[in-house]
Amino acid sequence: MIPTIEQMRKPPVGYFNVRFGQPEYTDWLDESMSWKQTCYIGDWSFLWQRRLRGPDAARLLSDISVNSFANYAVGRSKHLIHTDVNGNIIHEGVLSKLGEEDFMLFGRGGFWADYCVRHGNYDVESQEDDWFVFQVSGPLAIHVVEKAAGRSMRDVKFMHFDVIKIAGHDVWALRQGMAGEIGYELQGPKAYGQEIYNAILEAGAEFGIRRLGARVSGVNHLEACFPTIVVDYLPAIFEPEMEDYRNEFEAAMPAFATTFNVAGSFPGAKVSDYYRNPVELGWSKVIKFDHDFVGRTALEELVANPRRTIRTLVWNPEDVADVYMSLFREGEPYPVMELPRDQRGYMWVDEVRLNGNVIGAATSRGYSYFFREMISLATIDVKHAEIGKAVTVIWGNPGGPQKEIRATIAPAPYKKDNRRLDVHRL
Repeated sequence: MIPTIEQMRKPPVGYFNVRFGQPEYTDWLDESMSWKQTCYIGDWSFLWQRRLRGPDAARLLSDISVNSFANYAVGRSKHLIHTDVNGNIIHEGVLSKLGEEDFMLFGRGGFWADYCVRHGNYDVESQEDDWFVFQVSGPLAIHVVEKAAGRSMRDVKFMHFDVIKIAGHDVWALRQGMAGEIGYELQGPKAYGQEIYNAILEAGAEFGIRRLGARVSGVNHLEACFPTIVVDYLPAIFEPEMEDYRNEFEAAMPAFATTFNVAGSFPGAKVSDYYRNPVELGWSKVIKFDHDFVGRTALEELVANPRRTIRTLVWNPEDVADVYMSLFREGEPYPVMELPRDQRGYMWVDEVRLNGNVIGAATSRGYSYFFREMISLATIDVKHAEIGKAVTVIWGNPGGPQKEIRATIAPAPYKKDNRRLDVHRL
């Protein structure tokens, strides 16, 4: 049964962000500076891995993804996006090509791929796997990984990976950068994951490495503009034609991953109001029309005529301070703005207005200690998305106290994107 918005506005039960380890290791202020000054190690091992092997593996992935598979070489990875017939995102994640007929898919998209294998006509072996996934990101990340591996990493290009040795074990090292900085994602069987983690901490000691806690694990996504499922959009799995898949998906997932709750001032009338397409999230360059895939027709129209685009909003500090001050006044206060970000598993989405008219929706609200600002992502109507324009965010839930917060439209990503820096110069 498709849930109603009223049902989805109930608080999630027992969520709080426990996937990344401890909430803090030093403290969240210190940890939030790590990817600008030194580097961090963060644990993304909760991501699901699906190994897809066989002569039809590439055809399967091409059929269900917006990405091109032409000239896709072994040793490369890509941001893989799956959409429904309307072009809305079902899931997305990272795909690595380990061999000519051998792929590893990280993220929730593995459930969709497996479902399509079982309900389609593909000669593919689909197998769930269990790897560690450690991100080492920041301006000094390359020095840490090189020291731990005892070899140069300078020739590993962005979104390419290589097999290296750490603590005597083979490790897949993918150059990426989810903090908007030089980064390496270290992957391998969980059986020796702790050894790899300890080796990275030891190698990183002289470089000021930090362990990334749950409280700031999403701030880097906010600053670097990496929209995230549940936080910035709901998966497009709540339509009648997706009921069989949704039932399988929810049965297979742990409770924290099936938390689909909404909050905030945005008055969605139906679940699909909380869907997003890859065009409005800034992922148009990933979409390639050199193949047929689910959602192609809808996305051709959206790429040609985009309706919304993604921006950063910088919230007025005086208005933000008044939200906290309401806790010290008589009467019902405004909803609290958790610092640095909400950990409760909501998609908290607020109206963005211009001259009283709704022009967009704000998500991922969080505090950046680096910028000393409260910021958010926002999908904004293209005609109103001019950088520097003043808008208003409505903070609060329908029927409760609401605060008009002045905000300014800024670029997304907000922090300079350093992922593709030439590491030969470091």
